Amino acid sequence: MKTKARIFLLVQKINKWRYEHISEKQFMMILSLPTGFLAGLSAIIIKKLAHWIRDYFYNIATTDNNYDLLFFILPTIGIFLTILVCRYVIKRDVGHGIPGILYAIQKNKGAVKPYNTFASIITSSLTVGFGGSVGLEGPSVSTGSAIGSNIGQLLRLNQKNIVVLIGMGCAASLASIFQAPITGIIFAIEVFMIDISMASLVPIMVSSFVAILTSYFFLGRAFEYTITTSTAFIPSNSLFYVGLGIFVGLMSAYFMYVYFRVDKRFKRIKSPWMRFALGSAGLGILIFIFPALYGEGYEAINAALNADTSILFANTFLSIFQDNTWIILLLLLIIILFKAFATSFTFAAGGVGGTFAPALFIGSFSGMLFAMFFNTLGLGELNVTNFALVGMGGVIAGMLHAPLTGIFLIAEITNGYSLMVPLMIVTALSYAINRMFFKDSIYTKAVSEKGVKVSHNKDVSILNMMNINKLIETNFLTVHPEQTLRELLPIISSSTRNIFPVIDNEGNLKGHVLFDSIRKIIFEPSQYDTLIEDIMLFPDYLITTEDSAQEVVKKFERSGNYNIVVVDGKKYLGYISRAQMFTTYQATLKEISDD
Repeated sequence: MKTKARIFLLVQKINKWRYEHISEKQFMMILSLPTGFLAGLSAIIIKKLAHWIRDYFYNIATTDNNYDLLFFILPTIGIFLTILVCRYVIKRDVGHGIPGILYAIQKNKGAVKPYNTFASIITSSLTVGFGGSVGLEGPSVSTGSAIGSNIGQLLRLNQKNIVVLIGMGCAASLASIFQAPITGIIFAIEVFMIDISMASLVPIMVSSFVAILTSYFFLGRAFEYTITTSTAFIPSNSLFYVGLGIFVGLMSAYFMYVYFRVDKRFKRIKSPWMRFALGSAGLGILIFIFPALYGEGYEAINAALNADTSILFANTFLSIFQDNTWIILLLLLIIILFKAFATSFTFAAGGVGGTFAPALFIGSFSGMLFAMFFNTLGLGELNVTNFALVGMGGVIAGMLHAPLTGIFLIAEITNGYSLMVPLMIVTALSYAINRMFFKDSIYTKAVSEKGVKVSHNKDVSILNMMNINKLIETNFLTVHPEQTLRELLPIISSSTRNIFPVIDNEGNLKGHVLFDSIRKIIFEPSQYDTLIEDIMLFPDYLITTEDSAQEVVKKFERSGNYNIVVVDGKKYLGYISRAQMFTTYQATLKEISDD
C-alpha cells in the first residue's frame, strides 16, 4: 500500500508540474521517448528469447538420431508450457494480442490490463521458440501497445491521449522488430488509430524513431529478411502482377477461412486439455511431414526470397524429389495450404502468437510458386525474388486489410522503392479480393465476433465507445396492468415524463401507456374505471442489453421515436432517449478529438 501511495503522489506531482509548465502536446512528445524505447526493447526481448529457445532445440531436432521424434514433440512441449504459464503464473487467458487491444480501444477507453505488458513476452516466446507455427510480430505489437496504454493510465491521461500512446507502442514495436520505422507508423494508422492528426502523428513518428535506434543499439543492422531487389519492375510483367494479386488475394481469404473455421470447431470442445491434445497432435503431424512449417518460418521465407527450394526438402523423406520441378511446385502449393492449418492448430491447442509472420510466409511462397509456375510453362522469365517479395505485401494487404502496410514493409526491408508499382497493383487487388469474402480483417473479425464493429469511420468508432447501459434513464413511473385509469391520473400529475411503462409483479414489461394516446379520455370520468391493460400499447421497438450503440441508432431512425424502452430478456430496465444518445455522442467526440 505504501508503494501505491508513493506512486500516486509522484503521479500527482508530475501532473501538477506539466499543467503549470508545458502543454499537452509537448507532454505527449516527451512520453514518446520512453514509450518508444520500452516498446522497442520489448520487441527485441521477445525476438531474442524465442530465437534462443528455437536455435537450441532446433539444432538438436535436426540431428539424424533425434529428428523423427523431436520435430513431432517440441511444438507440443512449447504449447503445454504456454498453457501452464497462462494458468498458474499469469492466471489469465493471454489471447492473441492485437484483437484484444482493438477491443480495449473501442470499449474500454484504451485501458489495457498491466499483465499484458509482459504476458505475451513469455508465452509467445515459448510457443514460437518450441516450433509453434505462428509469429512474434502480433505479440510484440500487443506488448508495445499495452506498455503505451499503461503509461497513459498511470499518468491519469484521458482517452484520446491513451489511444495515441497505444499507437506509439504499436509503431515502435513493429519498427523495432523489422527495423522499418515507416511501416510501424503506417501499421499503427491503418490498424489501430481512430482519427489521425499532426498532434498525434508526430509523437508516433518520434516513438518509432526511438524504437529503431534502440533496435540498432542492441542488434545492429540485423534485418529479419536479408534481401534486396535484384531487378527493377518490368512494365511488360504488369499482367503477371495482376494475376499474382488475384492469387494472393484468394490465398489470404483461404487462410482466414481455415483459421476461423478451425477456431470455431475447437471452441465446441469444452475440455481445454482435449483441445490441446487434438491441436498439438495435428500440428506435430504437419511439422513432421513438412519441417518448413516449424516455428515462425523466417528461414523458409528467406529461402523463398532467394528462390531456394532446398528448404522444402531439408530433414524430410521427400528429398528424392528435389530435382523434379513439378513436384516442387506441388509441394509449394501443399505447404501454402497446410500453413493455414498449422497456424490454426497452434492457436486452437492453446499457443500464443500472431498471424503477421504466417501472412509473410504464405505471401512469399505464393509469389515463389506463381513465378516458378509460369517460368516452367515457358510463358515468362519472371524474377522469383521480386514475385515472392510482392506476394508478401499482397497477403499482408489482404489478411490485415492494410495495403499501405504491405507496400511500405516490402519497400523498407528491400532498402528501396523499385517495386512500388507492382506492390500497388498486387496489394490493391489482394485487398479487394479479400474484401469480397471478408468485410473484416483477420484482427477486426475476431473483435466483431464479440459484438464490436471496428471501423476507421469516426461515427462508428464513437458509437462503439458508448456504453448503452449508462444511457438508460429510469425516472419513468411504472404502473401495473390491473390498475385503472383513475389510479393512473395522480401518477401522471406527479411525473415529468409522458410515457408510463406497464410491468407485472415480477418486473416484466407488459407494454406502456403513452400520454398522447389517452389525452382524449382523461377528462371523461366515465372512462376512469378502464383497466390499464385495455389502454396500454406494446412498443414497436425494444432495445436489449445485447444491442450495440449502432443498432440503437438504427432503431431510432426506423421508429422515429424519441424514447425506446430497454429490456433484459423480459425484464423492464428503463428507456433510452434520442436526446441522450446525441448528447453522449457529442461528449465522446469531444473527449477523443484533438480540437
